[in-house]
Amino acid sequence: MDTVLNLVHHNLHELRVDDARMLFHIPTSSLFAVDELTAALIDRIRRGSHSAEALVQGLGQRFAAADISETLRDLMALEFVSDGRPASAPAAARTVDTFPLSTVVLNVNTGCNLSCTYCYKEDLDKPSAGRKMAFETARDSIEMLLRESPDETRYNVVFFGGEPLSNLPLIKEVVAYCEARFPALGKQVDFVMTTNATMLSEATIDWLNAHRFGLSISIDGPKAIHDRNRLTVNGQGTYETVRRKAERLLSRYDARPVGARVTLTRGTTEVERIWDHLFNELGFAEVGFAPVTSGDISTFNLTEAELVAVFAGMKRLGERYLEEALAGRNIGFSNLHQLITDLHEGHKKALPCGAGLKMLAVDHKGELNLCHRFTGSSLPTFGNVRDGIKREELGSFLSQRLDREGTGCETCRIRNLCSGGCYHESYARYGDPAHPTYHYCDLMRDWVDFGITVYSRIMAGNPAFIEQHITPRSAK
Repeated sequence: MDTVLNLVHHNLHELRVDDARMLFHIPTSSLFAVDELTAALIDRIRRGSHSAEALVQGLGQRFAAADISETLRDLMALEFVSDGRPASAPAAARTVDTFPLSTVVLNVNTGCNLSCTYCYKEDLDKPSAGRKMAFETARDSIEMLLRESPDETRYNVVFFGGEPLSNLPLIKEVVAYCEARFPALGKQVDFVMTTNATMLSEATIDWLNAHRFGLSISIDGPKAIHDRNRLTVNGQGTYETVRRKAERLLSRYDARPVGARVTLTRGTTEVERIWDHLFNELGFAEVGFAPVTSGDISTFNLTEAELVAVFAGMKRLGERYLEEALAGRNIGFSNLHQLITDLHEGHKKALPCGAGLKMLAVDHKGELNLCHRFTGSSLPTFGNVRDGIKREELGSFLSQRLDREGTGCETCRIRNLCSGGCYHESYARYGDPAHPTYHYCDLMRDWVDFGITVYSRIMAGNPAFIEQHITPRSAK
């Protein structure tokens, strides 16, 4: 009896983009245009039981037998189609025992001069009580990074808080140390900071520019939106100060593009209005949105209806991104920009981000945290900068997320783009950082489908845009 062929549905996702049929290869996040022969084969296999011989015979009047056989072999090699033989072993390992660190996040001060109502930082202090990192701890962090990953050629040192600029003397000392230490080893180092902008002076801006910092400014949009939550310790809105400082920064800073980071909380869904203000009126190079769905203070979490509205707004802004991209212009919508980058480069993420694997966050005591969101939390730390990583504990934690068996991620079509979602969101919502973020899976699947459509239309209408703009930020 001839072997019956079947579609491997958990490896294949089909979309129609205008008049074209596209196949998304889920295991590798790759996209294929479907030609007439491939479409005919998939349709026949989907409708009923067919052997390879029957397919050659049934389609023989339209296509050459050799072409049918070759296309079937290609589909089986990609595991879009199966003849019943065992599938190849998953490429992703089930355990983690190596940690190729390239990024260390230094929590330079727990103190912050603002009192943003939705802040997730569990170790946040008012300015007078801020616990500042000592230079010795920062130096040991750098040495730990080099010791754990001596074969990397490029490293990132991220300064975080509280408000990191409230410990600017330490930052300057660390930068001087790094700019001597890394080149002496023939290696490169980049500096990154997210700041609320309130402490930016012209002298500080010029110093950051001279050392080519990658900067993101926390700003939530126009005054009425920003001042709802981003307040001083005394409860005053900060928009006017942030706007003034941001405009000064953007007028003087030319080392790297400056991005705006927007936090969307309950009552704030105006994606397009916020983007327009930050991109067109203030002049940020990129605008990225972070919807809050699992904050520690539940009253700030977006409702289900609001989250739907946020994604709808992101898709409308995405349509504008597409229109401008076809004309050769990038409008700096970083959420979609990153998704298209992932699709173009065929990113396959076994884990949702680099936390714990390529990146660790150091608190003021020198303890190693999964990421900056976890400093001060009840999640156990994974070593310290003096003794190094607790490899067994960290590997065991990451391996939990790698093992998708029995979870909704096991056969999900975006499993290698989402990879279960943010650890901290899972921690805040479910009490378990290894738990997948199921609460917006459908919205994320729809968002990825939208991204595939936009990417396909750009590739068809203006592929030069991809080469000019769809590149990782780290390469700039």
